[in-house]
Amino acid sequence: MDSLEEVDEVVHEPSGRLATDTNLHQFAREHDLDVDEAVEYTTEHVDWFWDTVVDHLGVEFYEDYDAVRDDSEGPQFTEWYPGAELNVAHNTLDRHARARPDEPAILWEGEPGEVREVSYGELHAQANRVANYLDDAGVERGDTVSLYMPMVPEVAAIVYGCFKVGAIAVPIFSGFGVDATATRIEESASAVMFTGDGFYRRGDEVRLKATADEAIAEAGHVERVVVYDRLGDEPSTEREGTDVPWTDRDEWWADAVGSRSAAFDTRSLPSDAESMLLYSSGTTGRPKGIVHTHAGIQMQCAKEVYFGFDHQPEDRFFWVSDIGWMMGPWTLVGNHTFGGTVFVYEGAPDHPQPDRYWRMIEEHDLTVFGVSPTAVRALRKHGDEPVEDRDLSSLRLLGSTGEPWDPESWKWFHRTVGGGDCPIVNISGGTEICGCFLMPMPHQPLKPCTLGGPGLGMDVDVVDDRGESVREAGERGYLVARDSCPSMTESLWEGDERYLEEYWSTWPDVWDHGDWAQVDEDGFWFLHGRADDALNVAGRKVGPAEVEGALIDHPAVNQAAAVGAPDETTGTAVVAYVVLEPRTEPSEELRETLRRQIGAEMGKPFRPREILFVEEFPKTQSGKIVRRAIAAAYRGEDPGDLSSMENPEALEAIRATS
Repeated sequence: MDSLEEVDEVVHEPSGRLATDTNLHQFAREHDLDVDEAVEYTTEHVDWFWDTVVDHLGVEFYEDYDAVRDDSEGPQFTEWYPGAELNVAHNTLDRHARARPDEPAILWEGEPGEVREVSYGELHAQANRVANYLDDAGVERGDTVSLYMPMVPEVAAIVYGCFKVGAIAVPIFSGFGVDATATRIEESASAVMFTGDGFYRRGDEVRLKATADEAIAEAGHVERVVVYDRLGDEPSTEREGTDVPWTDRDEWWADAVGSRSAAFDTRSLPSDAESMLLYSSGTTGRPKGIVHTHAGIQMQCAKEVYFGFDHQPEDRFFWVSDIGWMMGPWTLVGNHTFGGTVFVYEGAPDHPQPDRYWRMIEEHDLTVFGVSPTAVRALRKHGDEPVEDRDLSSLRLLGSTGEPWDPESWKWFHRTVGGGDCPIVNISGGTEICGCFLMPMPHQPLKPCTLGGPGLGMDVDVVDDRGESVREAGERGYLVARDSCPSMTESLWEGDERYLEEYWSTWPDVWDHGDWAQVDEDGFWFLHGRADDALNVAGRKVGPAEVEGALIDHPAVNQAAAVGAPDETTGTAVVAYVVLEPRTEPSEELRETLRRQIGAEMGKPFRPREILFVEEFPKTQSGKIVRRAIAAAYRGEDPGDLSSMENPEALEAIRATS
């Protein structure tokens, strides 16, 4: 998306309840606010909002707070809700298990097709058993517990069990290999790890336990390992022996957790007690350890699901993610605060057929569906028929995050999947805040690709190189936060120095988020990719997403990835990789057409030096294109940690093409 001209049209107007009576409408009426001015009001009255919203969301504290916050040490080290005590597990689990024990907390489908429904009463008992196991293992408040788990319902019990005892949950992406897993174990110094024998992906068994053992051997620290039996490897009276590597520190889930008491008194914890340690993906440099608190994730996740996704009691909420990524815990905490049902899927989006997501939406009456733009582009490649053959009328909201959209894919998602009626709540924030700086409200009209505007209570801006606001001028600049929020990382696990350097060193008392942003004349916010991914061509910086969007504008192109290569004339030259639409053949004529299109839309300096046709891009399990690996493959460099990559064979094909 090179400019805002191609998205300068409102294509979604809310109708029905979303237009007149959302949760935000009700909040605005309660506080004598105009709903169209409510978001801006909360960003200008940050303390008022984060105080008022506690009661509005029904979040329960064991002990009330002395003040909304203490920022005497500056926004970098703000303490939110000082003096208060709470526990996320109480708000998400305990109270619902008492009030509605038979209501579904999790609806799960495995890739082979088996389905499980876990009630609040059952999840509560599981989490209590986990808490009792951890307590007996000597885990105390502030100790770390690693999760390297398949996406099964038990991951929620483990996370909530950690919260209950005051331990810090350290979710690790199940697709990571040895090195990435070892890094997170070593830095967090976890003495206890939960893992599984494996999981299913594209019809194959993916083994976890051997990888976990190698990572532990490399990292040390881990003294006890609990192994969940997903693949049927646990020995029994009918089946002796196992293919799972085993050590003296290992116990099966059934023995370690299943035998424990289902009763546990959730511990009251200070508001700033650490709840989770979420590691950034590590695409550049060493992964950052993001430290979240009980009050922080409780308030941010709940606020966003309730207002941004207009939570309703009948919702069945499906966001494609792994527990090791921010959106996994965000989905659980946000929905379970209100006793909602979370849908969890184990496997690949197009296995055994490209209609897998659409079939699950139809069969399980899912109401909210969130997915990455890259995954949508890949699914669009299969055409409209897999979608149109399914009844998706249960959907009322769509969601997306992770990277910029291209207009055509956004419109396809809105029109073909959402029937033209479901708003796309396109959100952007990050692991660093376990939430969003930007997100549309469901009652607002939408232009393609927009992120709407600031989230409730989020004081954000767009600034130039000098840190001066260019938001009203409509200029492209850097997305920043001018104030803190409850869920901002409490420094970094490795210390304050890197935390201050990463986020607060560009301009005084301003959080530099690292994204390029722009606000159009109608007040719609847009992102243009990461500022540190910029391609500096002949002295002019553009984001890869702009080049990719211009390529995707051509009807022959399904997906694109743009990278930079050294060039003697321009400093950096653009190199573009393209995945074509089905039944479209690559040719020199098409290659030159695409080069001319980029030149016409963006200017001659940005015409790609090369356009290379490939069958697929290397992607993570959550559907993001691993662009740094593509760039490294082209330049013949070491791509670094590739353990999160789902399809390494795609990178080999790119190396061959390059």
